[in-house]
Amino acid sequence: MSIIVPQEKDSGKWVRGFFGLSVATVINHFGDRLLGVTIEVFTGPFSYFTFSWMLDVFLVPFIANFVLALIFGKGSKWLCYVTPLIVRGISYFNIAEISGVPQGGHLIPMGWWGFFIILAMETGMIGAIIGESMIKRYYGRAPSWLKPDGRARIDRSRAEQSKEGEGGA
Repeated sequence: MSIIVPQEKDSGKWVRGFFGLSVATVINHFGDRLLGVTIEVFTGPFSYFTFSWMLDVFLVPFIANFVLALIFGKGSKWLCYVTPLIVRGISYFNIAEISGVPQGGHLIPMGWWGFFIILAMETGMIGAIIGESMIKRYYGRAPSWLKPDGRARIDRSRAEQSKEGEGGA
């Protein structure tokens, strides 16, 4: 005997997820290039930790994952961890294996690289949570007395209570 399992309705969540992740990765990559910061190459304590470096680690992932949340919607706070990992992973691999380390710098150890990735992931998560909160009106919680279509459902007990309140006054 074969069991037929009904197919779920495709809501386009995979497409929105892939598109949102792509857009967030592009924003993160071009934000890095616009600021001219390469986190993977250590050039010295005073020339490495600059204001541009802070913007690249904290603001760029925030903006990228905020846009991801606006595109993907509910659940983007779980998807937002992938964006910095993709961008930073490709950049680290590019410097380590393809282009080489620039003159006057050296490749940071993998442990420090992981720490900077975690910083970028956490600030990106804050951007995704704020983005989800801004679009929450489309999928958020509704009072139990509201139907999903937005029309009010009045229970008999609630209607009787309101009639009693009107009649006694």
